[in-house]
Amino acid sequence: MNAQPQPPKPSTVGMPGRSSAEIRRDIDAHRQDLGTSVEALRGRVTELTDWRRQVREHRTPLIVGAAAAGFLVGVMALRRRR
Repeated sequence: MNAQPQPPKPSTVGMPGRSSAEIRRDIDAHRQDLGTSVEALRGRVTELTDWRRQVREHRTPLIVGAAAAGFLVGVMALRRRR
């Protein structure tokens, strides 16, 4: 006979002793926190996807990259003529 004790199953009812009003307050607080987080995320996404701002902040690397790309296109065009 193998009679090992079983671990208790997690309750799906919730924390004992909490009233429905407390649960509603917790839900409302979480909903408000989630709304604040979503708004902050929306602002950050808008900031990061603003291409004009990105160009303004990274002007030098963009100019260097454009010059390098132009040079490579020119070299490839000259090689095709031969």
